[in-house]
Parts: sequence; structure tokens; C-alpha cells
Amino acid sequence: QVQLVESGGGLVQAGGSLRLSCAASGRTFSNYAMGWFRQAPGMEREFVAEIRWSGGTYYTDSVKGRFTISGDHAKKTVYLQMNKLKPEDTAVYSCAVGGSAGVWEYWGQGTQVTVSS
Repeated sequence: QVQLVESGGGLVQAGGSLRLSCAASGRTFSNYAMGWFRQAPGMEREFVAEIRWSGGTYYTDSVKGRFTISGDHAKKTVYLQMNKLKPEDTAVYSCAVGGSAGVWEYWGQGTQVTVSS
């Protein structure tokens, strides 16, 4: 079994910053990439950012220039530095582990991020 635990969510004013962390543990698993997704109330879950251990980071357009994903492959950890937060960034943020391109196999429970105007 694989467990992912996120931390770092909270309440912040618009323009502020938060840093999310996610650590994966458990049995050996294929770890092609780690990523962050978010789901706002009444909305579908959406992709936010991804880091591929072979190289490369990817972001959804709405967070480019504001969010930065980083991580440590050996430690199976991933971070999301979120700057210049906007009220529309309010959502539950979840991390995920990808076993291959486009296939997200394991998910965390999520951490709430609330941005007040």
C-alpha cells in the first residue's frame, strides 16, 4: 500500500504565499512523476502542476509564473510553492504519484487552501 500525506494548506489573504508539501511512503512503486491537483467546490478536479523525475516541470496556464513545483525523487517528496495567491486558487489541493505518463496511480487525501479577498 502507498500513502501520500499532504501538509501546508491554510487560510491566506490574496497576494500571499503558501508552500504545500507531500510525502509518499509504503511499498515500492513506480514513480515516474509527482503532481498536484485541486478541486474547488462544485468543480471538477483539475491539474495544477507536475514534476517528471526524468526532467521537466509542467503547469496549468492559470498558475504559470506564480506557482513552482519541486521535489526529491529519492525521498518521494514534492512541494508546491504558491505565490501571489488569488481567491480563485481556493480549493482542496491533492498530490499524486504517476506510474507512467498521464497515469496517476496514487492520491493523497488533500489539504485545504483558502484565499480571502
